[in-house]
Amino acid sequence: MPMETRADFAKYLRSRRAMVAAPEQRAAGRVSRRRVPGLRRQELAEAAGISVDYYTRLEQGRAPRPSRGVLTALARAVGLTAAERNYLFRLAGEVPPEPLAPDSELRPGLRRLLRCLDDTVPVTVHDGRLDVVARNAAATEILGSLPTEGRFRRNIVWHGFMATARVVLGDEGAHKYAQWATAELRAAMGRYPGDEYLRSLRADLSTTSVAFQNYWALGEVSVTQSAEKHLYHPARGWQVFQSEMLHDAERDHWVVIYAPAG
Repeated sequence: MPMETRADFAKYLRSRRAMVAAPEQRAAGRVSRRRVPGLRRQELAEAAGISVDYYTRLEQGRAPRPSRGVLTALARAVGLTAAERNYLFRLAGEVPPEPLAPDSELRPGLRRLLRCLDDTVPVTVHDGRLDVVARNAAATEILGSLPTEGRFRRNIVWHGFMATARVVLGDEGAHKYAQWATAELRAAMGRYPGDEYLRSLRADLSTTSVAFQNYWALGEVSVTQSAEKHLYHPARGWQVFQSEMLHDAERDHWVVIYAPAG
């Protein structure tokens, strides 16, 4: 690491160590005799599984760039959030690690937002496995209810190869969607290469859909965030929307807003 970067990294480590409650500070009714707050260097080094000497040099900006394993151990030892851990990795000149799995719970504030937009703008949320986490009433009205059975019933890639896709999107729209969805599946498998659910989804589609096989053979990878979509509303006929995808990186959730075009 350049000297300036080492200094920033060292300063951040010291600040985070100072914010971790020491063992005697955690015990109810105990009065700390420590002169400074937080863990001692030795305590943090032991928690991270590294030598005190190496940790000391990291805090002093004298150590070479730490490995990804050391960075992960340090982040765990001081209890960093995902955002703080990613910042630590970037300070060290490393790409932050991808999450092992997307969060399955929708943020309460986002759930309230969906309800507030029930009568105005369709909004959906899907996770990094491309499973629908939530839809508001306006989205369900135009996209239809989710299937009640099947392992992949909530998956937006799977939906692209169902007969109902042509009802909502038309022939040309369904073709474009299926090709896009296949590219999105490849991107998701790149983020979660060992994910059994995504592997099973690909295997099932490969055996049940010739169209999927053809799209997969193209080798496309996509995370498209903006598109114009023509959707068929059961009561109002064809409508044009500008869809925008917003990413919640911490949970790996994608919020899709369908704004009326024109």
